[in-house]
Amino acid sequence: MERTAVLERFDVNNVRKDFPILTRTVNGKPLVYLDNGATTQKPRQVIDAIAHYYTQLNSNVHRGVHHLSQLATDAFEVTRRKLKPFINAAHEHEIVLTKGTTESINLVATCYGKAFLHAGDEIIISTMEHHSNIVPWQIVCEERGAVLKVVPINEAGELDMAAYRSMLSDRTKMVAITYVSNALGTVNPVKEIIDLAHASGAAVLVDAAQAIQHLPIDVQALDVDFLVFSGHKMYGPTGIGILYGKEKWLNAMPPYQGGGEMIKEVTFAKTTYNELPFKYEAGTPNIEAGICLAHAIDYIQEIGLDQIARHEHELLEYATRRLLEIPGLRIIGTAKEKSSVVSFLLDGVHPYDVGVILDKLGVAVRTGHHCTQPLMDRYGIPGTVRASIAVYNTTEDIDALIAGVERAAAMLR
Repeated sequence: MERTAVLERFDVNNVRKDFPILTRTVNGKPLVYLDNGATTQKPRQVIDAIAHYYTQLNSNVHRGVHHLSQLATDAFEVTRRKLKPFINAAHEHEIVLTKGTTESINLVATCYGKAFLHAGDEIIISTMEHHSNIVPWQIVCEERGAVLKVVPINEAGELDMAAYRSMLSDRTKMVAITYVSNALGTVNPVKEIIDLAHASGAAVLVDAAQAIQHLPIDVQALDVDFLVFSGHKMYGPTGIGILYGKEKWLNAMPPYQGGGEMIKEVTFAKTTYNELPFKYEAGTPNIEAGICLAHAIDYIQEIGLDQIARHEHELLEYATRRLLEIPGLRIIGTAKEKSSVVSFLLDGVHPYDVGVILDKLGVAVRTGHHCTQPLMDRYGIPGTVRASIAVYNTTEDIDALIAGVERAAAMLR
């Protein structure tokens, strides 16, 4: 009762108590963790669930009749049951558990390509995509003789929607787009993107790796064909990812991998495949991560995505305002709709050097091209310093970032 009341008021200091790592020091300084776009820290509820699995439940899933196997299977499938309302999927079997967003995209690119792509067909992505939503489509285009088209962006980091509309045609078979840019923080108009694609007869994959932990997502309201994201970006373990796919597509596509679990019957003459979602879940999964993701979902829902989004947006606005007070600092990505990411450069200073100084002060940020090298080429820069915000960050964290950037500016220019 007491904890629920605290979370209803959203007391960030109480939230921080759930994350043991936030009490440690780095280089003798209190840890200020602003690299949440790479991975989020884990609350005690998730950490305890990992220990509970290995001490009480450790067994393979879906395979055994013995007690531990049944307990592990039940716990593993709880995650799928909780994911269904979390993204408002129509069916549990539309949720495939993978090892991450990257594997989820590769699965769709490979299997959709085999089933539906032919020479001359077109796939549309955007300039701001993560490499994981570029390279798999390049591979399948080379294999199938399809054409990859790229939606440009404006200087603010917003999609050129007029260019997107002009690219769509009856040759467009797939649009693969990020919901939130990991490098810019831009929130794309995915509902409009989906509706326009469907009007041209194309399917749509949305990369929600940088959205699922910040924004409520309803796959049925969006009418999205595929949605992909990772557990470790949403306070869960690494090694677990989600592929949501409409039943019609998952039934129509061939399996991604062969092996145990994805089969119904095997003979040397012929193999028949398992029903959804197991058709796409070959081999022993990351059981620990699959089980513990349910606890991360519970954690997010206990606080509430609306409260998380409001808190993070306030921090983003504060960070943006304070950073722009520093002479010679330029923010890369100034879209009207942004979420939890601020990327910037100091004139005449390499982002790596800024990152090193910040690390000496205990401030963790990301530097480089953020697996979006074509996007950095669009801006003519080698990379940026990226600060990415999560539910446990505070204005004090932002103040520490600002002080560190000011010191870097004084030392390096």
